[in-house]
Amino acid sequence: MYRQDTIMELREQLDKKETTKEELFEKANKLAHTFQEEYNSFVTIIDKPKFKDRDSLLSGIPYALKDNFSTSGILTTASSNILKDYVPVYDSTVYKKLKNAGAVLVGKTVLDELAMGGTGTTGHTGIVRNPWDKSRMIGGSSAGSAASVALGIVPYAIGSDTGDSVRKPAAFGGLVGFKPTYGRISRYGLFAFASSLDHVAYFTRNVKDSAIITDVLKGYDPQDMVTLKDDGKKYLDSIDNDIQGKKLFYIKEICDREYYKDSNDKELLEVLDKFHELLDKCRSLGFEVEEVSVDKKLLEAVYPTYMCISCAEATSNNANLTGIQFGPRGEGVTTQEIMFDARTKGFSELIKRRFILGSYILQKENQEKLFLNACRVRRLIVDKITELFKEYDGLILPASGGIAPKFDASSEKLSDRYLLLENHLAIGNFGGFPSITLPYGMVNDMPIGVNITGRVKDDELVLNMANKIESVTGFKNIIAKVGDIDV
Repeated sequence: MYRQDTIMELREQLDKKETTKEELFEKANKLAHTFQEEYNSFVTIIDKPKFKDRDSLLSGIPYALKDNFSTSGILTTASSNILKDYVPVYDSTVYKKLKNAGAVLVGKTVLDELAMGGTGTTGHTGIVRNPWDKSRMIGGSSAGSAASVALGIVPYAIGSDTGDSVRKPAAFGGLVGFKPTYGRISRYGLFAFASSLDHVAYFTRNVKDSAIITDVLKGYDPQDMVTLKDDGKKYLDSIDNDIQGKKLFYIKEICDREYYKDSNDKELLEVLDKFHELLDKCRSLGFEVEEVSVDKKLLEAVYPTYMCISCAEATSNNANLTGIQFGPRGEGVTTQEIMFDARTKGFSELIKRRFILGSYILQKENQEKLFLNACRVRRLIVDKITELFKEYDGLILPASGGIAPKFDASSEKLSDRYLLLENHLAIGNFGGFPSITLPYGMVNDMPIGVNITGRVKDDELVLNMANKIESVTGFKNIIAKVGDIDV
């Protein structure tokens, strides 16, 4: 494990004139180029930055942006062949706010194609490798953003989270990954995957840096009809508030060691042991921590419900990628032939399967049985968690049942570990709850993460609680590679 400067530390260095924004960018740019062939974090690396001095904590500090955020004049591909040459003429609100804050873009990062996937292996420019172990995945879909922070290239990177696309890679990369409340940050200019689930999210090396970014990005945007009115708070100011008496719960059916006692999965058992050790540390901090039981059938329904809703919405949202409005023109005589050829050549097999599944779910004869039933199950899950939030301030669970998987690893998708431990983060997207992952241990020399999810609009408290928990994990501000190498 190594350590790299945080946003606050870089801000202090800039203010004291111990470094300059040009020097910070040059270092990040050289690191990006140095690590690119080995880890493939970026679709586009910026070599000629635009500097703006602003009265902001982010002014002059380099960052990376997932390549599904629109950036005027800069290639924006969503890591898909069908958009491989697309250069937008407008800026996403997130990119615009970061520019106005004086943040310096280092590059656009690789993702799973169209943000659909959790492996970091389906981007059109190749797979993204985990900086902790190149034989392992970093996770996805925000794979390049995660890797760029874990490599020490940038102190933070922007991603998007539809099911766990920032919070799971954060666990696999030893990072903090924060997804604020649905609507807290505008998604205007973020390519839509599943609109009822999509959130702007980001990677940092500590919780305070996540608060800084949220303070810059949050707020109402007339271009995004679901954005919330700004609450007027500065989350950084309350990050160290007292948490005495705050109540956390964990779900027995997801992380009770008894459920897995007959398992030969030593990695899973070690993750659970370390998780329960962390719960004891939380109690010593002043948290009340209790076990809660939830109907296992409801929890097992999270993954199929997510797949049903997300595939249906993705099919609708990406219907414009036809080779006519967007993408290289396909071959054919009729409009239908042109579209068929463009979409056949433009999408990977995974994306085509998801679109076929989404189309099937949305067929008139299937909507009631599949799509609408999935929406009803989603509501049951959200209602249950919301009910628990009347008594508790937060839900705490392992972000994953194990460490980052190897590229050739297989998983049993009907197992308890897969259905429960690997997919529960989607609950945060179902309900739009603020949710944060932070590193809390190592297993087999790889990082593992814990997740804290809170009530809608309680972003301030979630960050506050996570910051307090981070103080006892011993894994704050870590990176996988030496960011200070001579490049």
